[in-house]
Amino acid sequence: MANMAPDKVKMPEQDPKERARNFKEVTLGYTKEMAMEEASRCLNCKNKPCVSGCPVGVRIPEFIAEVAKGDFEKAYEIITSTNSLPAVCGRVCPQENQCEGKCVRGIKTEPVGIGRLERFVADYMMDKQTKASKPEHNGHKVAVVGAGPSGLTCAGDLAKLGYSVTIFEAFHTAGGVLMYGIPEFRLPKAIVQQEIQKLRDLGVEIMEDMVIGKVLSIDEIMDMGYEAVFIGSGAGLPRFMGIEGESLIGVCSANEYLTRINLMKGYLEDYDTPVIKSKAVAVCGGGNVAMDAARSALRMGAEHVYIVYRRSEAEMPARKEEVHHAKEEGVEFLNLNNPVKIKSDENGRVCSMECIRMELGEPDESGRRKPVPVEGSNFDLDVDTVIMAIGTSPNPLIRTTTSGLEANNRGCLVVNEDMLTTKEGVYAGGDAVTGAATVILAMGAGKTAAKSIDEYIKSK
Repeated sequence: MANMAPDKVKMPEQDPKERARNFKEVTLGYTKEMAMEEASRCLNCKNKPCVSGCPVGVRIPEFIAEVAKGDFEKAYEIITSTNSLPAVCGRVCPQENQCEGKCVRGIKTEPVGIGRLERFVADYMMDKQTKASKPEHNGHKVAVVGAGPSGLTCAGDLAKLGYSVTIFEAFHTAGGVLMYGIPEFRLPKAIVQQEIQKLRDLGVEIMEDMVIGKVLSIDEIMDMGYEAVFIGSGAGLPRFMGIEGESLIGVCSANEYLTRINLMKGYLEDYDTPVIKSKAVAVCGGGNVAMDAARSALRMGAEHVYIVYRRSEAEMPARKEEVHHAKEEGVEFLNLNNPVKIKSDENGRVCSMECIRMELGEPDESGRRKPVPVEGSNFDLDVDTVIMAIGTSPNPLIRTTTSGLEANNRGCLVVNEDMLTTKEGVYAGGDAVTGAATVILAMGAGKTAAKSIDEYIKSK
């Protein structure tokens, strides 16, 4: 019998006052009983609209039916047949715009908590994992550039088909944005490393500290006997606003701030990682990265943290859950405000940021209403730190050192629907192609590319 309760089973969370000062995970996960109760809300629809909303095509009603029965191992088998990073996706996917956004239960009540159930199953199986057996080698070699979500997914899918896969990663730790971008309190790093270990068990080799375009070029990789290359190098080049005062001490990109805290463990007392110590912080932007930076600043000891965003909350690209958590923790939202200038004290350090109030006009090409400045409404916000979280672009290193790779005017690699670039045998996906987007879209691209690479090598 389907459970017709209108609301999802509530997710246990740390108390906002406590968690705003620690880096432990905010949401604590379902118990077995909670998971089975939530799973019984699924109607097991014939046409499975939820699956069409998932970029990696997880067989959602099938795995949920197993959770409802209490067969979590079978549920895990079903999920991992199409998704190699379920513990990650269960935590960071924007389910409300994807699978849950298409859930029939969501028309009149709350949708089924698909993400919460995926996380539960993955976490339940973490302790029970047996080592995956290495598939038989098919005699072909493929290289992957970047150990982020798209590269890991592509590598995992190819390894399961018997390819010998080497991932070249620029940083000293694999995981990409999962390690350097998303904070510990949303995605514990130990979980990311356990998911990556499963790929190593499949025979994927990961070479760290390999900055492709410097250490080796794509052409040199092709000369080493790799029959195809997948570029999943992400979008790690931060954008700035181009306003006066951006070079002052105390201004940084969210990318740098989060990398120092997450990947370089700046949040731990026993690490010497230099991180700005702030009293009052302005984070410019309204996306998930802005929320991550603001919530990290609180945990690093800031007394006041402001989100400064030029549109209203309704236009914010961040997930509703992230905005809700940030507010609960005490982040102050200054919507409909735009920075115009950063001011310094006599030592060249940030002492305030001048903002102008905005109002919303007609919609622009993005479909969102365009913010228009209100003349003469300028005011100063007293802050000692400004963090820019207004987007990132792909690093130009690879495309400028590789012959025949075309990019668009935003610096993103050009690919066709099979993820093939303008160079034969070279595929690309994730943020290197789309610009900064979601983890799951990058994974979807890695999946498509793996299928295309397999077809390309077989056809040769």
